[in-house]
Amino acid sequence: MEVGPALGLVTSMLVNIGYEVHTLDVAPRAFDYPAVPHHQKDICELRADEIAGYDAILCCETLEHIEWEQVGSILSTFRESGAKFLIVSVPYMAFQVFLELYANSSTFRQYFSMKKLLWRKDFTAEPAGGHQWEVGYKGYPLPRWESRLKDSGWSIVRREFTEHCRSVFHVLKAG
Repeated sequence: MEVGPALGLVTSMLVNIGYEVHTLDVAPRAFDYPAVPHHQKDICELRADEIAGYDAILCCETLEHIEWEQVGSILSTFRESGAKFLIVSVPYMAFQVFLELYANSSTFRQYFSMKKLLWRKDFTAEPAGGHQWEVGYKGYPLPRWESRLKDSGWSIVRREFTEHCRSVFHVLKAG
């Protein structure tokens, strides 16, 4: 089950390598291919029995659109569904530095990114539907996010940060 499939890029990649995928979103499916079963439902109103039977749930760049106080119950619903695994990602804005250099006899390119001191800033929630919180801002440190995951019945198998560090991914196992 992929929650919040957007324009279907991840859905398409999963289907192309042989996975059977269903999607779930508050909006109708926004893509024609692949033609996978789509469940239109607000995850804040989701019941575990409505998503029972899936081996894994993929929920990337979605939960930050939900008020922080509701996220724990959504994670618990995912757990109560009987899914064995949950893969989740959210924006990660804590202190980080990324430096990339490329050089050869004809070219020199560089990329530099630094996010700092956001742990001291309050996150300004966007209008409904936009980001309501992000990990790394004041009140939302990574340990608090990971506690929320664990308190919802999941154990962390692996944590990864994307390049240029836009997001933190967690592979979680029921238990």
